[in-house]
Amino acid sequence: MSLIRRILRPSAIADAHCDGPCGVYDPASARIAAEAVLSMEKKIAALGDGQDLATVNTRTRFIEIKESQAEIVKHELDILWHDYFKPEHLEKYPELHTTFWQAAKLCSKNKTESDPANGEALMAAIEKIHGMFWATKGRDVAFYRAS
Repeated sequence: MSLIRRILRPSAIADAHCDGPCGVYDPASARIAAEAVLSMEKKIAALGDGQDLATVNTRTRFIEIKESQAEIVKHELDILWHDYFKPEHLEKYPELHTTFWQAAKLCSKNKTESDPANGEALMAAIEKIHGMFWATKGRDVAFYRAS
C-alpha cells in the first residue's frame, strides 16, 4: 500500500444516524422559515398589481425572500424526515411520509405561486409535523406563531 493511501485511509469509521450525530432536532427552524414565507406571501398580496419601479423592486425582493425561505423550510424538513424519524415512528404515524411529502410540495408551491393561502397551508403542515415530532419525545409542546 502506498504511503499516501495509508495516510489518507481512515483509522476508524463512525456509525451514526446522520452526518453529525448531535441528536439536536426541532421543527422550530422549519416553522420560523415557513412564517417568513407566509409573511412575504401577505406582503406581496398587499402590494397589488402596481407597476411603478418602487413596487416592482419591492415585489422582487419579497419574492426572493419567499423563495429562499421556502428552500430553508424544505431543507429543515428533510433533516427531520431523513435523520430524526425512524421506522418505529412510521408505525405510530403511518401518514408521516405523506405529511412530509405534502409539506415539501407546499414549499415548492410557495416558491412558484403568490397566494397567502399557500403559506397558511404550509404552516398547517409544519404544525402537524411539530405535533408528531414532539409526541415521539413524549412531550406536549405548544405550537405557536411568532407573528
